[in-house]
Parts: sequence; structure tokens; C-alpha cells
Amino acid sequence: MRETPSRKPLSSEALTPLERRLCNWLADRREAMIALLADVVNIDSGSGDKAGVDAVGERFRRFLAEHGVETAAIARETCGDILKATLAGRDPVDRASVLLMGHCDTVFAKGEAARRPFTVVGDRAYGPGVADMKAGLVMNAFLMAAFQHFGCLDAPLVALYTSDEEVGSAQSRGAIEEEAREAAFVLNAEPGRVSGNLVSERKGGCFLRFRIKGKSAHAGVDFAAGVSAISELAHKIVALDAITDIGRGVTLNVGLVSGGQSVNTTAPHAEGGIDLRYDTLRDREDALGKIEAIIARNWVAGASATLEITGEFLPLLATTESADMFECYRGAARDLGFDVGAERTGGCADSGFAANAGAATLCGTGPIGGKAHTADEYVELDTLVPRAQAAALSILRLGQRTAAVRTQKHSSDWHAPRVPERERGARHVSGLTWSA
Repeated sequence: MRETPSRKPLSSEALTPLERRLCNWLADRREAMIALLADVVNIDSGSGDKAGVDAVGERFRRFLAEHGVETAAIARETCGDILKATLAGRDPVDRASVLLMGHCDTVFAKGEAARRPFTVVGDRAYGPGVADMKAGLVMNAFLMAAFQHFGCLDAPLVALYTSDEEVGSAQSRGAIEEEAREAAFVLNAEPGRVSGNLVSERKGGCFLRFRIKGKSAHAGVDFAAGVSAISELAHKIVALDAITDIGRGVTLNVGLVSGGQSVNTTAPHAEGGIDLRYDTLRDREDALGKIEAIIARNWVAGASATLEITGEFLPLLATTESADMFECYRGAARDLGFDVGAERTGGCADSGFAANAGAATLCGTGPIGGKAHTADEYVELDTLVPRAQAAALSILRLGQRTAAVRTQKHSSDWHAPRVPERERGARHVSGLTWSA
């Protein structure tokens, strides 16, 4: 069942008086949510546009400051700064936090917001990044404002507005993992699925680039003296394709290739880009080992190759704790008059970093939207308030469990899951240079 148009749940006997007041406060701010969404959608914030991403963060900083929420900027030189918002909680001692997450960057180039600004057509809003994921950021901002207004949380509530998710979160991962290690529960406000579901599991993703060095020679006069990097590239691609194992959930796509100097010259250089998706960390290690062996092998005598990881997302896997968290969210939704399911997706997100740092994590908690990364991207405006209300009830109810989780996380025998580390820096293996 999809969310119904936002309304005050005054008749719901399942809600406590405080929960009813909290939900009504959010329902009364539907138009303010849409206005803030319009503001941030109309700011270009492609991942490489530091000024634009910072401008989106500044708009949220102003909104939060107006509502008495403390914020701090975590400076970044090569991408947008990270905005951290914090509510200390009434009784934060020995309590783990609840963490809200979202990213300010989009996939769109500068000028896209001017070409197709925020527009409302019927019950849908359109514009660059409207669903992925500026609507979720707006929702999180109003959640912070609501809990600041009511002052009803014992546990700390933290919101992160990160800046480079669309290009792998290299500059945001550390901040996410640091906060998640102190959190009991994490809600990542990526867009809700078109079905209305949340996301309980995501594949991990590893993005790699390999470069091949050959030797140029005149293709007609001195062919035998040349070493074709493009020929070597072709052999490697065929071998790499064999790593895909649909049954195990492992896929490898060489999605970018380039190389060569001219049509009548043996190619002195070539390169390719790899997108690897996997379900488990064991599959990650297995696939990376196979990739390394293929890039190290020579089919064309005299060629050499380098390999580097350019970006990575960890998988989000369902756990007993995240399943309990989902049931709490689902119960909140049902108390509001709608239902949700949970599904898995091959797409990657920052939620995997939080989960692998040891926090129970749900993804896709944002308003429902679709066609992300396209000119037809949209968000369902009638889901802004219900999704905010369901998240608010979940935070309120989950907050009662944070003391026990902090005790567990700080016990001497507790360890967060860890990703197997490949060697740092560069190394050579049979003509291969690996850098991570």
C-alpha cells in the first residue's frame, strides 16, 4: 500500500499524545518542505562543483540555525564540505546516537538547474536531484527541527549532509564511519522505491581503472616494432567479462574504454573503467584477485599495465538488528495508515559504510521518487509528510533502545565488521601496479 496524501493522524489510537503532536507539527509544514526543496533543487550541486555543493549545505545550515539546531562544517578541499547537525539529547550519557544521512551532490552538470528548474506538475515535483536525494535531505532537516522543537529525545540525534556520494564518497566515508561507530541506528534518506518500499540490502561496488602502456610504431612501415595497447586492452576485456557470475550476484562491466594515437599508429596507450558489483565481502576479495591476475597477465608481448581503485561502496546486508529496526519503522507506518516492505537493490549507497561500521541501518527512507539521474527524475510530493512522520516515530521509538546498544558496542568483546584490506600504496606484480 502506498502512502496516502499527508494528513494529521488525529484519529489514530496507536499514537501517544506526544507522537500525535509530533506528526501534526510535520503535517503543518508540508508547504514549507516544498519551498525548501525548491530552493535546494535550484542550486547546481554536481559532485565536482564544490561551490554548488557548499551552497546547498549553506542553505540547510541556515534552515537548521533558524530552528535552533547546532551545526558544524567539516572542511574538504577537493569537494563540498560536510555539514553535521547535532541534537545532544536530554540524557545522552551512555546512550548511542541515532544517525540521519544524506548527500548534497548530484550527477548533473553546472547549468542544469537553470535549464530545468524545480517544477510541480500534479502531485509530482521535477528537477535535478529532486529525488536523489534532495527531498530526503529536506525530510531530515525537518526531522531535526521537529525534535529540537519538542525536545523529547533522550539519545543524541545527528544528521550528516555529505558531499561526494555520486562519485564514491572518498572524502565523506571517514566521517560517515566515525559517526556510525557511535550510532545505534542509521536512517539513510535515499529515495523510497517506486513500490513504496525501503531498502534493506544493497550490493557493494568497486570502481577501478586500468591503464595499459604499449609502444608506438608506424602501422604500415614498421608494424613489428610496435606494441598495441589497444590489442592488449581487448584481450583483458574478454577475460574480465568471464568474472561475471549472475548466480552469485557478481557482475563486472567494463563501461569505459579509450586509447590510441592515430589510426595508422600502433597504440602506445589505452585504458578502461571497471564497475564491479558483489553481494558479500568474500566475493569482493575473490573478484579483485581475479581482476589483478588478468591485469598482470600479458597477451601482447611488451605491454604493461597498472590498476587502481578509484571508488568503492561496501554492501548493505540485512542483520537481525536491521530487521528489528525495519519492523519498528513498519509498525510506525501502519500506525499512520500505510504499509511498507523492504527490498534489495543492485545500486550502491553510503548506507553500506554505516552498516559495516556496526550500526543497524535502513536505506531508502526518503520520500518516494523515481527515474533518478535522468531529466525525468521526480518525487511524489504526497509522500514528503508521511515518510517524515514514519521516520520521526521510528526515531522516537528506537531512541528507547540506544542505551543497551551503546553498552554492547563498548563492551570488550564487540568488534564492528571489517572490510579486508588490500595493501596500501603501489606495488608491482608481473608488470602490474596496484594502488588503492
